[in-house]
Amino acid sequence: MRKLNILYILLIFFSPSLVWAQAPEVPSVIYFADMTLRLNEQAKREIQADVNALYRNPNYFQVKLDRVNLYLPIVERVLKEQGVPDDMKYLVIQESSLISDAVSTSNAVGFWQFKKGTAEEVFMRVDHEVDERKNIVSSTRGAALYLKKHQNHLNNWATALVSYQMGLGGARAYFGEQYKGKRTMDIDRNSYWYLKKYLAHKIAFEGQTGRLVSNGDFLHEYAVKGPTTLAQVAKQLGVSENHLKEYNKWAPTGHIPGDKTYVVTYIQKGIVPARPAIQTDLPPVGAGQELVQVSSYSAYPKITGNTSNATQRGQVSVNGIQAVLAVNSGSIEKLAQQVDMKERKLRKLNDLGKSDPIQEGQYYYTKRKKGKAEAAEHVVQPGETLWKISQIHGIRMHSLKAKNRIYKDSDLQPGMILKLRDYRKRGEKIQLVSPSIRTASPVQANVRKADPERNDDTATSNNPSQNTVRLPDKSVTASTPTAPPRVFEHVVEPGDTLYAIARKHQVSVSQLRDWNLIGEDNLLKVGQKIVIRK
Repeated sequence: MRKLNILYILLIFFSPSLVWAQAPEVPSVIYFADMTLRLNEQAKREIQADVNALYRNPNYFQVKLDRVNLYLPIVERVLKEQGVPDDMKYLVIQESSLISDAVSTSNAVGFWQFKKGTAEEVFMRVDHEVDERKNIVSSTRGAALYLKKHQNHLNNWATALVSYQMGLGGARAYFGEQYKGKRTMDIDRNSYWYLKKYLAHKIAFEGQTGRLVSNGDFLHEYAVKGPTTLAQVAKQLGVSENHLKEYNKWAPTGHIPGDKTYVVTYIQKGIVPARPAIQTDLPPVGAGQELVQVSSYSAYPKITGNTSNATQRGQVSVNGIQAVLAVNSGSIEKLAQQVDMKERKLRKLNDLGKSDPIQEGQYYYTKRKKGKAEAAEHVVQPGETLWKISQIHGIRMHSLKAKNRIYKDSDLQPGMILKLRDYRKRGEKIQLVSPSIRTASPVQANVRKADPERNDDTATSNNPSQNTVRLPDKSVTASTPTAPPRVFEHVVEPGDTLYAIARKHQVSVSQLRDWNLIGEDNLLKVGQKIVIRK
């Protein structure tokens, strides 16, 4: 009897669920993103109470932990791809417990709890056919864009995290300039509750992530370019249609439209998915076609800075290199005058010949391009030239040629994977994929003139995911004349957002951005005049 009691005690002591039920202790110092947070005793007690609550029910904690370890590898990859600190992954646990169709009392939906308007402002599709708030890849990318936008203004990841709950305006009003640029913060009883709640989730799950899901499940990703259906995809993957419906509630009708590439998720037991550091939106693999993973470049060229003054030198950057938006088409002489630069230097910076035309509404570099690009690779698209690829990625053309041992446009072939950072070894075969890998055509930036008869609608996109700007082709083709649009203005009032304005005037958010050269930050000023074209 005594031996049985000892055995019983040992079983209890070494039970995994009860080991996990021992909540970790809240430390006095927490390292978060690139910051050091110092907690006083009061703050430690508050956070410890929340940590203990998360661990109170071992069975419930295990169920949640399994969801966390199922989805978090994808969250980690997307955050890394977007340049957001890895620590932000614990925020999705706080927001939804990683339940795809979670709905809050304020009607926020999905993994990262977005309202419809905010979701569309970070390029998610939300309608009767698709709700990307319930897609782990799309919603995480949207959350990353939202956090980065706020971080650009607050310059403090802790206050940027709080702004996820109260909005950028609310965070600015609440914190002022107190923590801007600070890398150390003191957390006490007066610190905002949302930050302390987040710290509780970070501490509770930090030592538990990276474990195997208890039933051996692994979540895999499959990029699909429609139109197609979940039923058809299920046949390709060898799983049931109901299985795909369970893990892809973002497609409630079972139909996947063809406007862009969507990521379908599904479970495979015991098979670990290969997750590249940077994910590519790949189309489905056809019979006999080899799936080649390449770095994502759909976000290139990256346009940053004061896009409302993009025609002035030193206001915007393309791929981190100073650039300018051309306001006149024709010879390089006009562009040189616009930027107050010698023609010879401007041609050299952009690898342009003497007779190469300048296109209105296109970006040109005013600083030297780089010897290697940020992206590792580029998939050649039909009609692309070496020059155009060099402009898309901000890499000098002679470097692009040397890295790939390709020196003539005639040697390019759609689907070729060109190297942008490393050199192709002598004799190394160039890999080929389907050129449809790049599903979004870049959007040309529009130049606004006083002439209301000019029709710029041909340069806009109805696809909110297309957040890039078209760099110029060397050949200019004339566009077909169309009827002039009706042009009027909306004066921004307190509380206005791009989504609210778009809905009021029955246009898209992406159209408002294009018509008014509004950047990713979506910032509006009271009294600002927004051009509407119908």
